[in-house]
Amino acid sequence: MKKGWIWCVLCATLLAGCNTMAGVGQDVQKGGQKLENSAEKAK
Repeated sequence: MKKGWIWCVLCATLLAGCNTMAGVGQDVQKGGQKLENSAEKAK
C-alpha cells in the first residue's frame, strides 16, 4: 500500500513539472538518478 502511494506522488510530481516530451525524458532521468543514489546509499 505504501509503495503504491509513493508511486502516485512520484508520477504526479513528474507530470506536473514537465511541459514537453523532452521535459518528460529529463524528469524520468532525474528520478532514475535519485533512485540509483538511494540504492547506493542503502548498501
